[in-house]
Amino acid sequence: MTNDTSDTVPADPRTRVSDRVADRILARIASGEWAVGQRLPGERQLAEDMGVSRVSVRAALQTLKTQGLLDAVQGGGTRVVSNAACMDASLAQLVKANHETLADLAEIRGQIEVWAARRAAQNATPAHLAELSEVMAATEADINAGKHKTENDIRFHLAVAKASGSTVYMHVMGVFRGILQQMLDYHRYEMFPTPEDDQTILGHHRAIADAIAAGDADAAAVAMQAHLGWVVARYRVVQSQRGS
Repeated sequence: MTNDTSDTVPADPRTRVSDRVADRILARIASGEWAVGQRLPGERQLAEDMGVSRVSVRAALQTLKTQGLLDAVQGGGTRVVSNAACMDASLAQLVKANHETLADLAEIRGQIEVWAARRAAQNATPAHLAELSEVMAATEADINAGKHKTENDIRFHLAVAKASGSTVYMHVMGVFRGILQQMLDYHRYEMFPTPEDDQTILGHHRAIADAIAAGDADAAAVAMQAHLGWVVARYRVVQSQRGS
């Protein structure tokens, strides 16, 4: 039988065991061990892994569900939140109602994702670099086959997020994922639908991935800024055409 005072989760008399378990689960999500949308191991396995009781695990999972970080899987189990359901509903509705608001979101992304690319170049592990390499290979193959554009774009930006090593940024990307999918669907099938656009975006992503792999933080930031700056510029052209 497990023991809530196990050294696996260091004791702190000021903090409940379930809170410490919740912190450990969140850390493992942020590390990329459990990706956005992925199902977590069962309560029994989590309890054994962390050296605590299932009661503590259950309470920790409930806390994270209340915070909007996890949700229940139909038929049993828990998964990392994979959509924008926990976001401000007015923002989600605004994006759905008017695609022009996506230009503002693209500009915001241009700030935080440049920061993330820089951090990724500084913090990426061999596992992170292997994932980026695999995403790039899959993207190129799928572009050549004419499929999975949005899926691979999301995978790329989430791989950069993981490589940043930032718990906060990973959660931000997890929360934004649902709206990010809407945004990228609009990009890849309406704003940038041509084979030439595909190759441009592939080149942008490759420049970012190569800079991260080289550990060149400045180059990674510049490459991400160039990529998202190109996106924002296209938005402004479209808006100008609609307004004329």
